[in-house]
Amino acid sequence: MYEERPFPGLACVWRRTTSSAAVGRVVPDGCTDIIYSAASGRVFVAGPDTVGHVTSMEPGTLHGVRFGPGVGPAAFGVPAVELRDQRVPLAELWGPSARLEDALGTAADPCSVLAAAALARLRETPPDPVVGAIASSSDSVADLARSLGLSTRQLHRRSLAAFGYGPKVLHRVLRFDRAVKLAWDGVPFADIAQRTGYADQAHLSREVRELAGVPLGQLIRS
Repeated sequence: MYEERPFPGLACVWRRTTSSAAVGRVVPDGCTDIIYSAASGRVFVAGPDTVGHVTSMEPGTLHGVRFGPGVGPAAFGVPAVELRDQRVPLAELWGPSARLEDALGTAADPCSVLAAAALARLRETPPDPVVGAIASSSDSVADLARSLGLSTRQLHRRSLAAFGYGPKVLHRVLRFDRAVKLAWDGVPFADIAQRTGYADQAHLSREVRELAGVPLGQLIRS
């Protein structure tokens, strides 16, 4: 069972409970998460993914906070590109975390504990101010760089630091994420392609296979 809820200052907080050992597929969404395993006590960071991958899930509950695209690395203190496709113990980024782990172990709502810690870090080190403009732009890389007063090389470097991807890959991942969310909502695939800017349904299908590793229909059933 998976559920998520909004949380001010974050993309969301979420909880996943698994009654028996299982496998799940994680796909790119441009985000980074802090995840706490109630069963093992582990607290770790899931960096931005470039492709889908299958992960083993042990019985128990995972609690997570999700940063919006480009936001998390400011809290972690490292460029996003160093976390790309990685799962890293939080202590490697924040140092000894016994106090946080103790608070999580006794909390009625571990997500709120994680969220408070994440937001405290963001207050100390806010995200790059160009994050929103990069993520929301539909301009070419050259036009986007010009509008921000940057060279294309500077834009690429700041995009890697904030998102883990260059601007072109970022926009591809974010478009894919929008398409998957529409598919979950039951929107017909042809309509999804049109609404998210793919040339046609075949283009959508190719992109989903490349980024998720499976067809869209199989992805939303898994």
